[in-house]
Amino acid sequence: MSQTSTPAEGTAAEELPRPERFADVKGWFWPVDQLIFDWFLTRQRDTDMKGDLLELGAYMGKSAIFLGGYLREGETFTVCDLFDSEAPDDPNSAEMDRSYATLTRRAFEANYLSFHDELPTVVQAPTSVITSRVEAATCRFVHVDASHLYEHVHGDVAAARELLLPDGIVAFDDFRAEHCPGVSAAVWGAVSTTGLKPIVITGSKLYGTWGDPAPFTEELLEFLATRTDVWHGVEEVAGLPLIRIKGPKAQPPAPPVSRNEPLPRPAPEPDPATPPPAPAPSPAAAPARRSLARRLARDLLPPILTRALTSGRSR
Repeated sequence: MSQTSTPAEGTAAEELPRPERFADVKGWFWPVDQLIFDWFLTRQRDTDMKGDLLELGAYMGKSAIFLGGYLREGETFTVCDLFDSEAPDDPNSAEMDRSYATLTRRAFEANYLSFHDELPTVVQAPTSVITSRVEAATCRFVHVDASHLYEHVHGDVAAARELLLPDGIVAFDDFRAEHCPGVSAAVWGAVSTTGLKPIVITGSKLYGTWGDPAPFTEELLEFLATRTDVWHGVEEVAGLPLIRIKGPKAQPPAPPVSRNEPLPRPAPEPDPATPPPAPAPSPAAAPARRSLARRLARDLLPPILTRALTSGRSR
């Protein structure tokens, strides 16, 4: 099972978030990427691929909550983030884990525990320390969403390569965002210099492997052919097919369920001591009776009486 971190202390309970649904958790984890995360992680489960999960950069925990739902017995999920603390020197990072809990970390933990029984292993430190905290070649899925600076992302690429299993999957966020040119340079540089093979890109993320991409590409194309909620095309990049996806209307898998979700109110049971209300009379009955009486009066009574009755009703 995953190792757990003791929840950070030092804040009143009312200051912490209590999300009632997955959509309440702040973050930028779009439905189309939830769909692709689910596809890769479900494929790993179906092929019985075992290994750990790793996320570099967590913010409030939206993608971590999603990833945590795919953790299996005997696996570890590690989350590494500075949260809102200043970056220490690497030798001090272990002390930072123990002593410098921040409001963002406490919010992350409150969010995560709203959906899961146990916290992941939380490393509150720069991502540069992660190779000293996670064993090499143990991870089946790594999500990189930390610093946007080229030097840092370059290091995260190297760490992902070292920590992934041969057929593991890495997902890089913000690889094409205009405000993150360092991410783009580091990720595409890894394609040309380290043998990273991109499999699929969305509007936000690039998914790739340092293993053989062919089985993933073939099966993902078969899956996408069954979907009417996303568009996909194929380009050749670095001599390999690269799937492009647009999914503004993508239908993601069922979201994680919060333990804070309000229960639906049951309909009130009828009181056996109270008799049911009498049925209302038909609104058409009275006019029908009046119409019949008028016809009989007109046909049977002398004209003078008919005029008198009609005049009385009018008054």
